[in-house]
Amino acid sequence: MQDLAYWLPVAWVAVLGAAVALYVVLDGFDLGIGILFPVHPEETHRDQMMNSVAPFWDGNETWLVLGGGGLLVAFPLAYSIIMPAVYLPVLIMLLALVFRGVAFEFRWVAKPRHRMWDIAFAGGSIVAAFTQGIILGTILEGISVEGHAFGGGTFDWLTPFPILIGAAVVAGYGLLGATWLIMKTDGEVQAQAREQAKLLLPVVLIALAIVSLWTPFALTRVFERWFTLPNLFWLAPVPLLTAYAAWRCWSGLQKGHNTAPFVATIALFLLGFVGLAASNLPYIVPPTFDIWQAAAHPSSQLFMLVGVLILLPIILTYTIFVYYTFRGKVRHGEGYH
Repeated sequence: MQDLAYWLPVAWVAVLGAAVALYVVLDGFDLGIGILFPVHPEETHRDQMMNSVAPFWDGNETWLVLGGGGLLVAFPLAYSIIMPAVYLPVLIMLLALVFRGVAFEFRWVAKPRHRMWDIAFAGGSIVAAFTQGIILGTILEGISVEGHAFGGGTFDWLTPFPILIGAAVVAGYGLLGATWLIMKTDGEVQAQAREQAKLLLPVVLIALAIVSLWTPFALTRVFERWFTLPNLFWLAPVPLLTAYAAWRCWSGLQKGHNTAPFVATIALFLLGFVGLAASNLPYIVPPTFDIWQAAAHPSSQLFMLVGVLILLPIILTYTIFVYYTFRGKVRHGEGYH
């Protein structure tokens, strides 16, 4: 039982990490489509953009449910501290996702009087992305804890660092959306998306650099994790690979490649995720509780993990099947609605 008490939280962190990473990448590009909506005023362009994600967008949000539900069942103490700290951003995010989802369905049937749904789609995407960054930034900055409960106030999340992360996530999702459009569309939409990606990539890199410098100098524990030996040698590949992924993205944009910029952007996000994990693990409520202190009883974790391990391959298989079925470009006038 002692071995289970040690390894089950590790296994659950791996499951939750995979769920969060898949959500950020998969829902990130379709939120990015909404973020780019205001700079594509042409109706035919907007139709083509939405059709490029129409078969995927609702399935992409499965991973958000797994991440939130998994945190509750595997680390209830962490859930009980984190949620009160970010109740308002979480509520706003969920409402934004609802408006965005409804807009996806209603926009087509409301034509030609669908301007309200265009606003709901774009606004919901931008707000959802921004609040996700707010939530992440609040957790990274550190949540006030008293005993085993949240000890802060309703607006503790309203500080410069979470706001910076929120803006960075909007820019990052916009880049994912632009590189997705390069890969999945053609004509004017693709050409405009390529130019937008060239503008967004430097913004994302500047945001990454600011966060990478801000966190170690603001938080001693992060500085010690990255800039003490032998950690410095073990973690050095992360920024080096990030620089390489950024170069590959820019090179693909300049050379007119279709797929390389999207793959390189995914690599940027995953490397950023690895950097955040390296900075904070094994803490799940930095810097107060680690994964073992916040874990549910091993019997509860084991029971739920068995269910997840049965369902996860089914979900992954279905996801791969959908992406394979709807592979290829979405050209002008084509769609799945």
